[in-house]
Amino acid sequence: MEEGAKMAKRLGLFLVACFLSLSFVNSPLVGTYIQSLKTGAQAVSKQSDPLYERILAEAKNKGIQPEDARIDKVWKAMPGYNGLEVDIPASYRKMKALGKYDPKKLVYKEVKPKVHLGQLPPAPTFRGSPSKPMVSFAVNVAWGNEYLPDMLAVMKRHNVSASFFLEGNWVKKNPELAKMIASAGHEIGNHSYSHADMKRISREKALDELARTNEVIEATTGSKCRWFAPPAGSMGPETAVIAAEAGMRTIMWTVDTIDWQKPKPETIINRVSSKVSNGSIILMHPTEPTALALERLILSIKGKKLKIGTVSDMLSESRVEVLE
Repeated sequence: MEEGAKMAKRLGLFLVACFLSLSFVNSPLVGTYIQSLKTGAQAVSKQSDPLYERILAEAKNKGIQPEDARIDKVWKAMPGYNGLEVDIPASYRKMKALGKYDPKKLVYKEVKPKVHLGQLPPAPTFRGSPSKPMVSFAVNVAWGNEYLPDMLAVMKRHNVSASFFLEGNWVKKNPELAKMIASAGHEIGNHSYSHADMKRISREKALDELARTNEVIEATTGSKCRWFAPPAGSMGPETAVIAAEAGMRTIMWTVDTIDWQKPKPETIINRVSSKVSNGSIILMHPTEPTALALERLILSIKGKKLKIGTVSDMLSESRVEVLE
């Protein structure tokens, strides 16, 4: 009897040990441990691979540092710009099939700056990053209805998106034109409700002008305004702060067409072409000379290897490749 009890006890201990062993093998912790061994082995394998070591070494000299957004003494609030760094695993996978290092096969990824435009204190923005080969048309609209269809047609033909800053009262009187601009894919911004001089009106009046304009624009086009362009560029010391309270940043310009003086189309083209560069915001209005000059102006800007886009796209941190 005593010997039988010992045998039963041994059998029970054996079965418990088997159960614990099986549970250990199936444990997620064990799986994680085994996977870490495999990953470590792969890392060691890559580090001992001359191709991987070459990519690792070259990557140190191939990156471009990101640019932080900043307050400039001249251009005020300036956006940041993404940097670049070599994506080492992706580059290795791409070159492994070739079996040799090829700098043209390096894969890059964008690196965001530490300081962004939205983190800066309220201040007007006169231009984008001088490192970004992109410009933007800022079209202020409070009149000039007859020239808008032609301008929109030219932009469509050349696949150009612009930012149209609409006066609220104009939108109320011309809802179909406002919808036409928005439906063409252009960005819509706030240009006050009654073309008010922001330097001369009260804080309460300024907030009312911005709020009423945002309401009529959203009700008419469905667009929410991110940017405010002060009429005539007139700003008081608190204008950018007031716009920020209304949920918008303030936009000015880098290059002025001065098209409201009705110059010859050639004058507008020469005026812009001689000054435009990376990050330029080009101010214009729906005038006859602008409508006549627009196509040649677009071709001239593209001839300088500059992309044309909305204010939001141009001021974003995303990188843009130089046009061929």
